[in-house]
Amino acid sequence: MLAGAGVVAAGLLAPLHALAATWNKEAFGAKSAADALKGIGAADSAPSQDIVIEAPEIAENGAVVPIEITSNVPGTRSLAVVVEKNPFPLVAKFDFQEGALPYVKVNVKMGETSDVRVVADAGGKHYSASKNIKITIGGCGG
Repeated sequence: MLAGAGVVAAGLLAPLHALAATWNKEAFGAKSAADALKGIGAADSAPSQDIVIEAPEIAENGAVVPIEITSNVPGTRSLAVVVEKNPFPLVAKFDFQEGALPYVKVNVKMGETSDVRVVADAGGKHYSASKNIKITIGGCGG
């Protein structure tokens, strides 16, 4: 019975190991939006109206701010969400397989009013859009 458990555990740990190998520690550990964008290779993203950010203009509770993102940029391979005034600005990054719909819905934590920037990687180029979200009660200990 224990040998079977070891085999199962080994199978479960392999995906975790693969996930750890793709973790971008530099970008997610960055303390500024500029460093986070640099860490994902998107420091010079071009503005795009093809990235749609649906989020409240005013969030009453910064601990849970719902954001829906759709990229209409052809060939979108990934979306990154950067909350510029958060202690760790890069809050999420989503990779898409070819043919997948580049759409995500995520709840983020925001400590204060800030711009939320979404960066799409498509065809080796980076495109971005941003939206300012006002926070009435801080979510990062405020």
